[in-house]
Amino acid sequence: MQKYALIVAGGMGKRMGSEIPKQFLEIAGKPVLMHTIDRFYRYDSNIRIILVLPENQSEFWARLMERHAFKVPHILVKGGLHRFFSVKNGLGAIGENGLVAIHDGVRPLVSSETIKRCFDTAEKYGNGVPVVSPADSLRVIKNEKNMPVRREQFRLIQTPQVFEVNQIKRAYMAEYSSDFTDDATVFELSGHEIHLVEGNRENIKITNPEDMAVAASLFKFIS
Repeated sequence: MQKYALIVAGGMGKRMGSEIPKQFLEIAGKPVLMHTIDRFYRYDSNIRIILVLPENQSEFWARLMERHAFKVPHILVKGGLHRFFSVKNGLGAIGENGLVAIHDGVRPLVSSETIKRCFDTAEKYGNGVPVVSPADSLRVIKNEKNMPVRREQFRLIQTPQVFEVNQIKRAYMAEYSSDFTDDATVFELSGHEIHLVEGNRENIKITNPEDMAVAASLFKFIS
């Protein structure tokens, strides 16, 4: 079954406090986004990679690729106003069925083992969504009060979230809603059960300056 990686990178770096979008900031000698793409190429060199970027970032990306001699094959798709529409545009670039991993461009530390678990589960059940257990105690806030909850009942959601292509395409025919926090939410709304798999704790989403420092340190320990 053909495998695809749909990598969505639409961040503007506002919370990072940088004029350069966070996906283009450098860690370990090259931009975050290149590390992310490399993860999927190293997992499977035959995977078809689709990169979704805002249209006004495509020329900058081209210059970065030339500067870093970045040769991993991929196709570029124009992003949308919200992540929902960016994913939908990326899915539109897939012309045949298979399995697609939808991944945040600013998660450069996903492991090959996590990618494999997601694809293997999706091949068996139609989807595979990586999660990790929270390490901290949790409290829920209701009506201006707060109370403890059992953290064993909660999971932190990561990407890549892998789906059977035709099924996720049909799910993305839904009307956009701000309640769509991830692809699994869209998929679940169309009547599918979500199948969770073990993620890797290093697979952080780079959002704030401290995340960059953490990611730079983690690169020393993850292959």
